[in-house]
Amino acid sequence: MSVIAVNSRFNPGRLMITRNAKDALPRVEVDAAINRHLGGDWGDVCQSDWQLNEDALKKGDRLTSAYHTQDGEKFWIITESDRSATTVLLPSDY
Repeated sequence: MSVIAVNSRFNPGRLMITRNAKDALPRVEVDAAINRHLGGDWGDVCQSDWQLNEDALKKGDRLTSAYHTQDGEKFWIITESDRSATTVLLPSDY
């Protein structure tokens, strides 16, 4: 994966995607979601999870975003607390 976010709020580490997510999700929508995630737009999460991510930016905890494709397929993007990797995955992959 080779997404470059202009306004990234953190280092994503190595960008990865599970095979299931790669097969199921349109690449252009994944790329857009990764850029949103890197910019601090956590997608379709509740307000308390949004705040957990904001706090995690300061404390160095794991970041989790949720998005939906135009066809309604839900997927997550998770950045590890040590910022070594960011993974795109389907809920069924978790």
